[in-house]
Amino acid sequence: MISVRTPFLILLFLASISCQLKNKSDKQEVAQKEEPDTHMATKLSAEQLQEYETAYFASGCFWCVEAIFESVKGVKEVYSGYSGGSEKNPTYEEVSYGRTSHAEAVEVYYDPNVISFRQLVQVFFGSHDPTTLNRQGPDKGTQYRSIAFYKNDKEKKIIQDYIDLLKTENAYGDRTIVTEVTPFKKFYMAEEYHQDYEKRNPNNSYIRNVSIPRLNRFKENFKSYLKEDAH
Repeated sequence: MISVRTPFLILLFLASISCQLKNKSDKQEVAQKEEPDTHMATKLSAEQLQEYETAYFASGCFWCVEAIFESVKGVKEVYSGYSGGSEKNPTYEEVSYGRTSHAEAVEVYYDPNVISFRQLVQVFFGSHDPTTLNRQGPDKGTQYRSIAFYKNDKEKKIIQDYIDLLKTENAYGDRTIVTEVTPFKKFYMAEEYHQDYEKRNPNNSYIRNVSIPRLNRFKENFKSYLKEDAH
């Protein structure tokens, strides 16, 4: 049975709260206000991560998306970054202001013995609205577009088959799925202060009003997929 979240209603005041930080001074202020870096110390090493498979998705602000995938059992690590464009070494300022062809994306390291790529695709579609073109909630622009990346023909078929199933089940009514199904080329990791942003900045207005409600809706719809210690 397919579990699909209906599009969430955005209150008018959220229109002024977005994932985009307005300028360099804002970003510096955020970096200074970060919580103590306790989680980062537990991150797996590059050598340890090589034991797992990777998957790549874009579905709006990466602060939200990272927190969602990190709550899923079998997911070992998630990084926020940029993908889907042609520019080399993009920065947050460039991407968030739409100055590149990249989207905010996540790199997911997972154990295929615990969770399959197809299940991750289900998490992807079930945790955002794939019918809103170049937008998720208050975040607007191509940098927030919906993309499911594939590394091989098998992954491409899994994604396309799932989209076809959603259409067959009329999961979104008369709304069209606009998710891009794109071959994966390169993932550029975002700046350090973006990693684990939701955990480090629980009092940030965007986190409180957008990220946490989105995470909670996902957790309510995908209870069987959650880690025991999912916050």
